[in-house]
Amino acid sequence: MIRSMLYATDLGLYAPYVMQHALALARTFKADLYVIHVVEPIGLFAESVLQSYLDEKALSEWQSQGLSTVMATIEQRVLDSFREELGEGEQDLQLIRSVRVIQGDPCEVILDQMRKLSVDLLILGSHSQATRVTVPLGRTAARVLQLSPVPVYLVPSLQHRRNEDS
Repeated sequence: MIRSMLYATDLGLYAPYVMQHALALARTFKADLYVIHVVEPIGLFAESVLQSYLDEKALSEWQSQGLSTVMATIEQRVLDSFREELGEGEQDLQLIRSVRVIQGDPCEVILDQMRKLSVDLLILGSHSQATRVTVPLGRTAARVLQLSPVPVYLVPSLQHRRNEDS
């Protein structure tokens, strides 16, 4: 029995398509839907650029307050995109229990949240917009598929499906 699900979104081009699958499954199973987006930590190059333009106090302030502001803004963007996509589907929004944006390695964070929330199903897209269409699975999707202790509902990108139809 599926009572709760975790939808891991990359907020990419095909995210609304994957979201429709997540909401349809939540409706079908009358399950709680949790949404997560993982932001990878900034790289060494970006951090060194920030260090060259910001003094130590400003950099520390950005790291503590700026990052939380960015995360909150992304959470709001996800909720707004759901509202925009659903339009009149207010009852579908009721299926979403939480939207969280967490910084870290995408695979590790997804698996950690899956365990913390004790979900019965994980939903994700086959790959992000950055991955070439010739690659059937993105890096995160492949790792999550290998390591997930619960079933994974994997949604192929529309681009990948269109190329197969040709």
